[in-house]
Amino acid sequence: MNTRQYKRLKGLKKENLRDNMSTLELVLNMLAEATTTEISRVEQPEDFQENLKIAQRGGSVAGVARKAAEAQTGKPVITGKNAVDFSRLIGSVIDSADMKNDKK
Repeated sequence: MNTRQYKRLKGLKKENLRDNMSTLELVLNMLAEATTTEISRVEQPEDFQENLKIAQRGGSVAGVARKAAEAQTGKPVITGKNAVDFSRLIGSVIDSADMKNDKK
């Protein structure tokens, strides 16, 4: 999925995509970037086509990790949830904890 498709999935227009990723989405994105950087350091590509192939290989590493995580959890890593959804979730967890504390 390219950036435009990913932003469309999350319902984003001008918002930053990274600010709207779950922890696992961020970690896998960082894995792809770090792997691409390391391959690039070793192979020292000289042109765009070589860089493109290295970027695809780095992304492939993260893709394997994503599939493994999904197989273990039974849930998709890539989600349409965005920062607003995450804020609501955090708010409901806090409210639930507050209600439990009030009952004590």
